Amino acid sequence: MSAIQLGMAYCFCNATGSLCNTCLGSTGAGTTGRKRSVLLLSITVSLALFFQYCLAPYILSDKGWFHNIRKAPGLAKRMYNCWTEGCESYSDQPDLYGQCVAISGVCRPTFVATLFFLLSAAATKTNPQLNREAWPAKYGIFLILVLATLFIPNTPLFIGFYLVVFRIFAMIFILIQQVILIDMAYNWNDSWVEKSNACDNAEWGSGVKWLRAIIAMSVLLFSASFMGIILMYIYFTGCTENTILITLTLIGILLVVAIQMTGSDGSLLTTSVISAYVTYLAYSVVSKNPKLQCNPTLGSDDVWGIVVGLMLTMISLAWTGWSWTAGNRLNADGIDKTRAMIPANPDRQDPETLNLDTPFLNPEEQPTTGVVMESSDEIAGGGEGATSLWKLNIILAFVSCWVAASLTGWGSIQGGIGDAGEMTAANPQVGRVNMMMIALSQQLAIILYAWTLVAPRIFPDRDFS
Repeated sequence: MSAIQLGMAYCFCNATGSLCNTCLGSTGAGTTGRKRSVLLLSITVSLALFFQYCLAPYILSDKGWFHNIRKAPGLAKRMYNCWTEGCESYSDQPDLYGQCVAISGVCRPTFVATLFFLLSAAATKTNPQLNREAWPAKYGIFLILVLATLFIPNTPLFIGFYLVVFRIFAMIFILIQQVILIDMAYNWNDSWVEKSNACDNAEWGSGVKWLRAIIAMSVLLFSASFMGIILMYIYFTGCTENTILITLTLIGILLVVAIQMTGSDGSLLTTSVISAYVTYLAYSVVSKNPKLQCNPTLGSDDVWGIVVGLMLTMISLAWTGWSWTAGNRLNADGIDKTRAMIPANPDRQDPETLNLDTPFLNPEEQPTTGVVMESSDEIAGGGEGATSLWKLNIILAFVSCWVAASLTGWGSIQGGIGDAGEMTAANPQVGRVNMMMIALSQQLAIILYAWTLVAPRIFPDRDFS
């Protein structure tokens, strides 16, 4: 029987390894390990959600076997004490008490992920090949560390030190995300314009379907953006700060549209993407206002905001991992290496334009800046471009912190409505701080995109084609 069990265990492990290699690709020479990095981040998000919505409520539950043994000496009692440490001040308010414990639950896997990716960045900086090696051991260590955090007290590590860290790192990621999304919007437009040109080259007039798709998508995104602004004017203008922010959002959108339409640079699709994005950020700001008369969503879980935020984050992460242009779109040295504008003449064929559907036309043209996934020869040989793999790990560390901030409302603990019409919270200023941080990132997005439109006019001697 032991021999049969040993054989079945061997077959199971072997099959599991083969399945992982099939789904995620091999880890041989020439690979980067980026798929496994993204999978580990996905596991982190899943664990954070599980800890927040399943494990934390179960720990506090008055039913079940855990409740029966948590007062007796042992791991159950230690786990209960560790998860509730630092939350004692809310023990007479069940809702706040549960929120505090849930926040500590989210902080555990995201802290381990942040630490993992920062250490991976340091290791990959010195030896890029380490990013693709020993992934079974990496997963094992990661899961063991997450398990160990279940028995580590909340303070001072999780709801003390890491609470501050993830707020700072999450804000940094929001700023980075502006560049990523602007770059992605430009490349989306470029891709469809190039498809239109390719179709016209094969059969004149057949490329019009791609141009119509650009117009249709632009109309859809602009409509969604202006509809969102109208709804915010209807439901979120009970106070001055909300009205000012919504108005600034509308003015910013009209401004970039005017700049784009009055010049030969830019594109309608890119402008519509940025308009929809800054409208979403405006909603994120007003939905965090701690005043009841300004925020009809106060006291309810912002499921829609969390889902949209996670979707944008995953899109940004995917683009960061597979695109090299995000790192140099907005600097003067790199902007002339990418196509950021619609060509004035659709029939023009520019032999020097890089095909963004095929980022590396040949090894000699491969860039060495930005977050770039290098060719197999460079990775295997540790070339100059291979060292940029550490940037992806840094981005993943920032994303881990953003997940923690998003799932916990930036670490805020919100209670009932007070006499002043505000939410009572562990930190009464946390709602206003969140509003300010996201509002600044929104204005930065508008400024960055406007810069890509006016830069060719300010510096006419540079090649922005």
